[in-house]
Formats: sequence, structure tokens, C-alpha cells
Amino acid sequence: MKKLLYTFLLLFAICVYNNSFSQINTGDVKLDGYDRYVEKAMKDWNVRGFAVAIVKNGKIVFANGYGLRDEKNKLPVTPQTLFAIGSCTKAFTSASVCLLVDDGKIDFDKPVIEYLPTFRLFDEYVTMHITPRDLLCHRSGLPRHDLVWYGADDLSRKDLFDRLQYLEPSKGFREVWQYQNGMFMTAGYLVEQVSGQSWESFVQKKILDPLEMKSTNFSIFDMQKAPDYSKPYGEIKDKVEELPYRNIDAMGPAGSINSNVMDMSNWVIMQLNEGKFKDNQIVTSGTLHQTHTPQMVMPGEMNDEVFYSSYGMGWMITSYRGHLRIEHGGNIDGFSASVCLLPRDSVGIVVLTNMDGTSLPSVVRNYSIDKILDLSEIDWSERLLKDVNKMKDELKKSEEKKEEVSETTPSHPIKDYVGKFEHPAYGTIEITNSGDDLNIHYHSFDMKLHHYKYDVFETKDERYPPIKISFLTNTNGDIDKLSSKLQEGVKDIEFKRVLDKKTVSGAELEKFIGEYEISGTVITVDLRNKTTLIMTVPGQPQYELIPTNDNEFGLKGLDGYSVKFNPATGKITEVVFYQPNGVFTAKKK
Repeated sequence: MKKLLYTFLLLFAICVYNNSFSQINTGDVKLDGYDRYVEKAMKDWNVRGFAVAIVKNGKIVFANGYGLRDEKNKLPVTPQTLFAIGSCTKAFTSASVCLLVDDGKIDFDKPVIEYLPTFRLFDEYVTMHITPRDLLCHRSGLPRHDLVWYGADDLSRKDLFDRLQYLEPSKGFREVWQYQNGMFMTAGYLVEQVSGQSWESFVQKKILDPLEMKSTNFSIFDMQKAPDYSKPYGEIKDKVEELPYRNIDAMGPAGSINSNVMDMSNWVIMQLNEGKFKDNQIVTSGTLHQTHTPQMVMPGEMNDEVFYSSYGMGWMITSYRGHLRIEHGGNIDGFSASVCLLPRDSVGIVVLTNMDGTSLPSVVRNYSIDKILDLSEIDWSERLLKDVNKMKDELKKSEEKKEEVSETTPSHPIKDYVGKFEHPAYGTIEITNSGDDLNIHYHSFDMKLHHYKYDVFETKDERYPPIKISFLTNTNGDIDKLSSKLQEGVKDIEFKRVLDKKTVSGAELEKFIGEYEISGTVITVDLRNKTTLIMTVPGQPQYELIPTNDNEFGLKGLDGYSVKFNPATGKITEVVFYQPNGVFTAKKK
């Protein structure tokens, strides 16, 4: 969701504190002017703090922390400071699958459904043919659909897995590369089901422990128990503020790992050393090499330094100034990261920051490569800042050209928009009101909902760009759905109103029991278990009637269908059916 919701605008230089505590510099690399450049870049990008480590020929040759991990308490960043690494986690999940491939328990190219019989996607053909390799290289045909999981703290990994079948693809299977976090979550779930242990336990025992990554963990709750960890920061209305931590435990295999540059250096050493760390072969070189091998062409413009980018399995692969570069970035609320390998040069770089959606990791990564390979220096900070400022100017212009909203009013009283609306994958949106104002609650988000025009409302929250919500009516004129463009490339995501079940006693329901006739067809209404009305129509399934108002019921499982029992002289004499194809009346016999 971060890439859906945030266009990062990085403004105003600030005074940041340099820290050289626990600095490592073996003297094996020439880094003249390095501190001066990255400190200035940190100010230019308005970042509070970051850490960087450089690996060469199998050892750490440089590691340092800059700025603050906790601005309020003036605590410095060190090489031991923990940061969320976001999607840099994906390579760990890829390596986990590799380990099961090495053990003969998984084949990269056999259908996932052979290992996970309950696995389902929107398209039946894709369900039957998608493989672990497909999961790991973003070619499922699904777009991001990140709002399914982002902020959904109450969902488990199994819940997210079960919801995949309701997500509409935007492209054909294996047609194009489209980033999709849910497929990496699925790969982690696959590891769990095949290994018989949680993804976290598997990664801990098979990867972190052998790599001596003793500080690394899988949850922001565990990170905050450590003696040296960073707070998350982001820009809100051009001002840097501390952000809440984002819990993504359920989506863990796609991005929940927290680490420091020292631990991550061991991970990089293993990646550069054919899967071996010290005397321990963590992953066989053959399977690891497959993760570093292009699987899908990535979209994007080319320039003189970077071109022909592709995606392996958990890694992005490109040419950087004539050198093979294997890299992955990471972004989650308040943190941005980059892990980079240059296998042919035996060089690796890790950059971890405590700033939301910043390009500083790319700046420091590229500058570090230029220095360590003794390339002519490029001012990456200046170049990328120009791109961001251009983006900012374009955004401002678009805001100035906002559509003029005509003076319209909603078609219904405000109270009619109140209720719960569900989507089988995206979950529940709850609309409440306080007077003439509407509020929206979705996952862990609460926002104001302002009238835009007609039956369209718009969210308002300074942390996020506005999202338009359209309320839809059924053939009775009742509001029974809402929809929103929550994912580009597919139809608007539609949420159906949850029938607000009214409590009615069995004694009150008895008056509706009987036979009702329409055009020679007799419809029977019975009371089951003294609590539930059941309607039977000849030749059709039985329908459960859900009380929604006085004498009014919805038909469970049927959208747009309802009935109303009409009394005369105190007794029910007829039932009126409201259906998409019309309104029909049956008289009580």
C-alpha cells in the first residue's frame, strides 16, 4: 500500500547528527570524502538516520551509523541499530524455498496446488498451473492488491491465503512482471506447510542461526525489545514526524524482517560466496544461482548507468555502469532499505534508513559502488532530487487543476449510508455517522468521509491521499453497495452491505408462518428451531429470511432481494417480493 498511497515528497534540509560510534573501516577500500557526501545526502533527503555496511572479498570492510535512531531522545544510529528491512525480506523467503528444493521436498516448477491442495486463485487455469518459481518472480497476473493486508492486524497468514481466490488479475498468467506481495506470502505459507513449522522458525533455524544473525527478528514487537533499534519517521505536510510502527506479521514472508547492517553483511557474504558462510554450506550454489538468474523482464526506462533490468526470485538484476548488480529494496512505514550484490566484483552493500519512502538508500548504494570500484563519481543525490522535485511540481499542478465540484446533494439522508459493507478479500468497511458527517473505518484506519458529489464521498486524512467512495443503490432505491478504485488495472472493488440483522423473538416471527400464493405457485414460510424463518419456493433452494426492519427481511445469500410482509387489521395478508427484475405480491392463503 505504501507505493499505492504515498508519492514521497522530500523537502527541507534539517540538522542531523553524525555518529561514528562502532565504526568499522579496515582501510581496504578508498573512501575519501565518503562521510562528508553521505551526511550531506542525509540532510538533502531529510532523513533522520541510517546505517551502511560494505562487504568486499568475503569480509566487512566498512560499517557505520549516521544521524539519529531516536530523534526525541537524541540516540545515535550505530552499525548495530535495528531497522525494518521491508521487502528485502523476500530474498530470505526465496532462500527458504531453495532449501526445500535442495532437500527434494519442493520442485521450483511443479504446480503449487500439488503441495497446497486448498490453494485457489481467481482463475482456475492459473490455480492449476502456477509454480513456486512463478510465486517468487511476480508473474501471477495479479496486481498488488495491497489493501487486502495493509493495516489488517486481525488477519492471520491463513486468512490472507484463503482470500487470494477473490482477487482479480489485471494481466495474463506469465504475461508481464507485476509486483505482488501476496505471492511471497504464499511462498512463505508453502514453506510452512511443507516443512511442518512456521516460516519464522524455519528461517531462524535454517538461515539466521547458521549465518550468526543474532539480532535479526521477524516482528516490530520483538524489535522494540532490543537495546538498539530505530524509531520510524515520515513526512506529513512537509514536516518529518515519528510514525507508528506497522505490524505486518501475517504478511511476514513478503517483508517483516528487522535487522542491522552487521547481521545483513553475513547474509550478503553468503550470497556472494555461492551459498556458503564460513565452513557451512547454507544453500547449494545451484539453487541459489537460480534466484540470481533473470526470470522476468522488468518495465522501466533505461539510462547510461542502469539498463535491461529483470527479476530473479526475490532479487532485481541489472547492469550498473557495466557491472552486474543484484539488488532489492524495501519500504514499510517509516523505513527504507537496499541490499545490493555485485557478484563479479565480490562486493556487497547494505543501506538501512528510518525514513518512509526515501531514495537515500539508492543514493548511498550507488555512491558506495562508485567509490569502492573507483568509478568516476556521479552526484546521485542531486540527480534523484531533481526527479523528486519534478514529481512534486507535477503533483502541485494537478492539485491546482482539481475538478470543480458542482453543488449537489446526496440522494439519501446521511443515516442511510451508515452500515457495514463486505468484500470477500478486502474485508469490511464500516461507515458511521456523527450528525451530518460520515466516518469510515477500514482495517486499522479511521478517516473522515466528506461529500464529493451525488452519492460519491471522499476520504480526508492528512497522512494519505484522498480516496473516492461511491455508494450504489439496488432496484428498491436502497443503498446496498459501495465501490472504490482501490487497485488500478481491475474493476472498482465492490463491497456489499451486510444485512443489519434485527433481533426478533420466535413469538413475533410466528405471525409470518403460512402459505402465500402468486399465479398458482404456493410459497411456504416456516419457523425453524423457533428462531429462524425459512421460505420455500417450489423448485428452488430454501431461503433463510434475515430480519432487517419491522416486517421486512433480506434473503440470506441473495443480493438485491428482500421481502416485506404487509398486515391488514392486525394480521399478515400478503408478502411483497422486491427483486432486481421487479416487484411481486403473493397473497396469504
